[in-house]
Amino acid sequence: MKKNEKKLADVSSATQSNVNFLSNVLEHKDFKNFLALKDELKDTWHKKQIFRTETEMRMSVLQDAKHPTRASKYWQCVREQNAFFESLMSLSFNYRKNEIRIKKLQRKLENEKIDDLKKELIQILLEEKLYKKASMELTAKDRMREIDQWSKLKKELDDGSFDKVNVNTHQAESYKKILQNKVKTLTSGTSQPEVLNVLGPLQTLERLEKEGIFLKSNDKKKEIIDNSNTKEDDSFDIKINT
Repeated sequence: MKKNEKKLADVSSATQSNVNFLSNVLEHKDFKNFLALKDELKDTWHKKQIFRTETEMRMSVLQDAKHPTRASKYWQCVREQNAFFESLMSLSFNYRKNEIRIKKLQRKLENEKIDDLKKELIQILLEEKLYKKASMELTAKDRMREIDQWSKLKKELDDGSFDKVNVNTHQAESYKKILQNKVKTLTSGTSQPEVLNVLGPLQTLERLEKEGIFLKSNDKKKEIIDNSNTKEDDSFDIKINT
């Protein structure tokens, strides 16, 4: 059996074993409706949206007002991708712990020979863990999909015009554009604290640029190009012993 087929089987067994017991929770008419929708609900469970689509990633996360430069979009992709990577790793540890719990419950079920109620309770707990396992596999699959999509967006944004090593390099330029966008939204009705939250950082940034603490946009790009052109080629660095 292939891995994907196994996952579908796990979902089926974890849900099917509990379906009949829903008749104790639902009224007879509702239970009949549930049975009629069973295949549709299974399909819904598999194709439901868990995390963001590519459209949501582009329109909501990487929207131009919040991330006005290619560099700022790129570095947000880095943050998002890393967050999903760390969540996937955390999920993998929880998955392994859940696997141990499943094995322990299976062992208990095999060894329980006397108390029928205890055996029934162990079976319920086992089915619950199997359903949790199937849900974790579905979640992991969609986390990996988003990790892969952030990777594609990073490649799309990387045109060689910005620093991909040091996140700080782009921030003055990006923040300036963000603040300039916010200035355009200020009106006579804007509260004083809101105005100060926009103009204060913008004036500070412009002062730091004048003082040479923050490089201007063109200077930054020139520095990146100059640095790339002045890298030493170690392949011709041959020492001669005399």
